[in-house]
Amino acid sequence: MDFLDKTLELEEFISSPVRTLSLGQRMRADLAASLLHNPKVLYLDEPTIGLDIVVKERIREAIKEINRRYQTTIVLTTHDVDDIEELCDRMIIIDQGKKIYDGKIKEISDTYGYMRTIQVDLKYSDDIEKMDFSKDFNLDEEDLKVWNEDNSLFIKFNKNKVSMPQIVSYAMEKAEVVDINIQETKIEEIIKRIYRNEVTF
Repeated sequence: MDFLDKTLELEEFISSPVRTLSLGQRMRADLAASLLHNPKVLYLDEPTIGLDIVVKERIREAIKEINRRYQTTIVLTTHDVDDIEELCDRMIIIDQGKKIYDGKIKEISDTYGYMRTIQVDLKYSDDIEKMDFSKDFNLDEEDLKVWNEDNSLFIKFNKNKVSMPQIVSYAMEKAEVVDINIQETKIEEIIKRIYRNEVTF
């Protein structure tokens, strides 16, 4: 109980009637109740649905700590991809009652998350005209796509065909770069591609 109180911060509402609790407090109380007898396996159904950012983070941290400290196996069903990325090592994707993927999150990310996006903020928008990525890198649109918004240039590229340092050094050679932002392919994007049958196993 001391561990649950500290991890889920129950003290602030532990003596309050249930009808007076907020959704976040009820979720934390439900989680605590399910853990009172230290189960070996815990099933959680949408544990962060409808919660604000701060409470979501608190719940996620509590779940991670319970798993780490007590080696509790946690089976999580959720549509919140952030929950999956934050909490899970293994992911099972079900579509119309059929299992279409069962494996490590890192594995699916490494295998199907090969597209990266670099945002290059330029000092002068005219510098965009000095660059012709598709010609200079000799890649088709499937492996290299470039577009711009104001002074920002976006380069989406296949990291198996061209490296990030190559892209960055090319941009810096051709233009005066103010800032660079690198975005990995999110798990959510990979899952969308799976449901659209763009990925085959």
